[in-house]
Amino acid sequence: MGLFTRSTETAPCTVEISHRFEELSAHVRLDNGAVIHPGDEVLVHGPPVLAPFGAVIREARMATITRASRLESLWTRLTGNLEYMELCEFSFSEEVTP
Repeated sequence: MGLFTRSTETAPCTVEISHRFEELSAHVRLDNGAVIHPGDEVLVHGPPVLAPFGAVIREARMATITRASRLESLWTRLTGNLEYMELCEFSFSEEVTP
């Protein structure tokens, strides 16, 4: 991995969509053990997975992993904590604002 260059690789993956009363979630597991690092991007191939209410669907797919350059990875690590703290600044209350 170079300072400015990105690389790509493909990996088999499992997509799991849960659309139940107790859980609404979507997960992707890379079946070859690939690890995603800060700044990396994952694109899962195929049509959208639509789960009807009450169902959990698992599908085998292929994914393309685009690895961030060293500079992009460093930038993501440095700015990631700031963006997380920005999310923490929100609060919820029962008051209605006019």
